[in-house]
Amino acid sequence: MTVLTDRALGRATLARQLLLDPADMPAEDAVAHLGGLQAQEPQEPFVGLWSRLRGFDPSHLSGLLIGRRVVRTHLMRRTVHLVTAADSLAWRSRHDTMLRQRVLGTYRRELAGVDLDELAAAGRAVMADAEPRTMSELVRAVEARWPTAGRRALGEMLIAALVPVAQIPPRGLWRTRTGVRNVLLSAWLGREIAPPAPDTSDPVGQALVRRYLAAYGPATSADLRAWCGLAGLPVAVAAVRAELVSFRDEHGRELLDLPDAPRPGPDTPAPVRFLPAFDNAILGYRYRERIIDDAHRGLSVAGERAVLVDGRVAASWKVDRDATVTITPLRRLTPAERSKTTEQGQALAAFLSDNDSDRAEIAESASD
Repeated sequence: MTVLTDRALGRATLARQLLLDPADMPAEDAVAHLGGLQAQEPQEPFVGLWSRLRGFDPSHLSGLLIGRRVVRTHLMRRTVHLVTAADSLAWRSRHDTMLRQRVLGTYRRELAGVDLDELAAAGRAVMADAEPRTMSELVRAVEARWPTAGRRALGEMLIAALVPVAQIPPRGLWRTRTGVRNVLLSAWLGREIAPPAPDTSDPVGQALVRRYLAAYGPATSADLRAWCGLAGLPVAVAAVRAELVSFRDEHGRELLDLPDAPRPGPDTPAPVRFLPAFDNAILGYRYRERIIDDAHRGLSVAGERAVLVDGRVAASWKVDRDATVTITPLRRLTPAERSKTTEQGQALAAFLSDNDSDRAEIAESASD
C-alpha cells in the first residue's frame, strides 16, 4: 500500500482546503465545498474565505447570511458553524444525538431530573412564534418547570442540542458585533429539517464521508470523527469503502480517499496563508502532523490565529486596533519567508481595514 508522508498529506490538505491556489468560486460554493466553516467567532469566516478565494468581497458573505443562503447554527462538534442552508437542513438530524450527548457531558449534574424530551417540547413551543430570542429569554420562558436545573445548562441544552436554531443577522455580518438572537432553523429557512433516515446504511453519514474526504482527504476514520464529532459512522464508511482508495501514512495508519481527488506532490510550492481562529484546516483532523507540529497543537484549540509557511503552521498572528497585523514566528523564518509573510500580512491588513492600512510586522520570537 502506498505510503504518504506528512508533507504529502499537507499538500493534499492545502489543495482540498483551497489554500494552495486561490479558488475562483462564489463564496456559497466555497462554504459548501468546505463542509462549513467554524464560526463561533463571528468575524473569522471572512478571513477564512479571504485566504481561499480570489477577489473575495466580504459583502457577498454578508448577503448570503441576510438572504438565508448560509446560516449560523450549532452542528459539527457542537460548535457554531457557518454552513449552507441546504447542508444545515440535510445534516442536522444526523447530529442530534451527538449534540445532546456533548451537552450532557458538560452539564449532566445540573440537568439531573430533567426530562429532555419535555424540555425540547417546551423550547419548541416558546420558539414557535418565530420571534427572535436570546438564550436568556428562552430560559426565562421555561425555567419555572425545572427550578432545580442550572440556567446555563438549560440554555445550552435547548439552543445547542434540543431545538435546532439559526443565529440570525446582524450576528455574523461583516464588521458587525452584536449579541446572539435565535430563531427556529426551519422557520428561518422556510423548509423543514430532513428527518432521520430509516435506511440502516446511513445515507446521510455516507454523504458526510464523501464530503469530508473531498475537502480533507486523504484521512483516517478518526480524522472524520474529529471533524464532525459523530461516533456512529463505521456503517457509512463501510458502505462507501468500495468507492474509495486506501493509503498509509508514515505512522502506519490507514488513510481513505476519493480516487480522483487532488493529491499534489510533496514538493509542490505552498504560498503563505493566514488562517482565522479555529480554522477547520487544522481542527478538522484527529492527527494533525500534516499541518502543525505537536508542540504547537494547542494553539488552534486556544483560538490563536495561524500562519502557514511552506504548508505548515509556522507563526501566529493578531490584528491591533490600528489595523496592524502582528506576526509572531513559532520557528526561525528565512529571509525569503519573512518577506513573503510580511507581504501577505500587509494584504490582510488592507483587507481588514478597507485599504486604510497595510501595516504588518513580524515580532521577534524566542528563537530569533
